[in-house]
Amino acid sequence: MTGRYSRQELFRPIGPDGQKKLHSAHVLLIGAGALGAASAEMLVRAGIGSLTIADRDYVEWSNLQRQQLYTEQDVADQLPKAAAAENRLRLINSSVRVKGIVTDVTAEKVLSLAEGASLIIDATDNFETRLIINDAAVKLGIPFLYGACVASYGITYTVIPDQTPCLHCLLGHLPAGSLTCDTAGVVSPIVQQVAAFQVTDALKLLTGHETSGMLRSFDIWTNERSEVRADALKNQACPTCCTRKFPFLSVENETKAAVLCGRETVQIRPAGGEPPELQELAARLKDAGLDVTGNPYLVSCQSRDFKFVIFRDGRAFIHGTNDVNKAKMLYHRWIG
Repeated sequence: MTGRYSRQELFRPIGPDGQKKLHSAHVLLIGAGALGAASAEMLVRAGIGSLTIADRDYVEWSNLQRQQLYTEQDVADQLPKAAAAENRLRLINSSVRVKGIVTDVTAEKVLSLAEGASLIIDATDNFETRLIINDAAVKLGIPFLYGACVASYGITYTVIPDQTPCLHCLLGHLPAGSLTCDTAGVVSPIVQQVAAFQVTDALKLLTGHETSGMLRSFDIWTNERSEVRADALKNQACPTCCTRKFPFLSVENETKAAVLCGRETVQIRPAGGEPPELQELAARLKDAGLDVTGNPYLVSCQSRDFKFVIFRDGRAFIHGTNDVNKAKMLYHRWIG
């Protein structure tokens, strides 16, 4: 057997029939950082039919230590991660339909992104987005694979709507999340371990097998680990999976400006209207004396006192501050 997936088909729980099921599957991956890059590569090499990757960020030097899909050239080109991931994954397996979407996954957008997906894999870096995805997954009846890592610690859990507690049920049992990769660092092996658990559950579900139902946590540096059956953590008053009110799908409850994961960066999401046309914006900022670079996805501006990056959908990253009010002032002064 010399076919592309021959070794995977020799694995009896998958076999040729399971491989056909993988080929007909559509996975939505939200987040294209370390976890997203690792999971995306494993899924594409496994021969899933279609992969949609949604991510709001672009590739930076500090990503290259652990985000395996990206190169120094991606950093030099300031490529959005979703676009860089799409480019790389198509070279890995041209038979998989890969679509990278440069966007912030919001309550307003998540249902249309998730519609028709076989499952959703979480590779985000904040709980607001995770809870938005969790609400959408439960509402649409799509399995949702939660995962997170920081320093040498990782955690995974798979939500099966109408069968398991959802992520909202488990909030009181998850770490507070005060540590981030930008404050505590991260070693790349923990990324691979979390992604391995997530993709294993993805392969099980897509080929018709059950998952363990465990909430797993582990520290690869200290060799500590724990597994808890999540059934006992069900919250009978959960507004997502019990009363089905889906609070995180309410646009009114969303943050319009957010500090990004300890990075001294504020994301500003415009309230509405047409986003700026990038070429016109770049010309206007150059005329104002700013150092401007860009590509088809974004415009980057640098002055002595600040740097900001504006995406095609109108979002902006204001670098160098955690002060939301200051970030908004810069946004309105230079972008409008």
